[in-house]
Amino acid sequence: MSTSDEELEQAAGGIAKFPLVAAALALIGLADSVYLTVSHYTKTPVPCSIVEGCETVLTSSYAELAGVPIAAFGAAAYFVAFSLAILAAYGNRAAWTLYGVQAFVMAAVSAYLIYLQGFVIGAFCQFCLVSAATSISLFLVFLASKIFGRR
Repeated sequence: MSTSDEELEQAAGGIAKFPLVAAALALIGLADSVYLTVSHYTKTPVPCSIVEGCETVLTSSYAELAGVPIAAFGAAAYFVAFSLAILAAYGNRAAWTLYGVQAFVMAAVSAYLIYLQGFVIGAFCQFCLVSAATSISLFLVFLASKIFGRR
């Protein structure tokens, strides 16, 4: 009888690795989203040193939903992803399943927002691209955990 890696980690009091990576990524996304949310409410322009168009994107009609900056929704989503990943790291399988759903939705929304930047607004925001890369990475971590058969 062979013991799975997950059972070995739990027996040794270990923490599942994929959820731990996901939690770290979610914190990066959370920091990025909180920064953009604070910048929105304080009306502080964000530095745009890698690509041009941050202010164009962040002041477009697509930057808010019902008067709330999209970044604030992102911050909430990253906080939920972080929380679910931490619960999963300590063995909560249901949390990892919910994390997978959350990560898929975040990646899909990010893909749509990248589409809006490129084809509708015609400008890119480097902080928005960092958030999109982070969201997509969160989903890829979940997929990797399923492919390699470990959480």
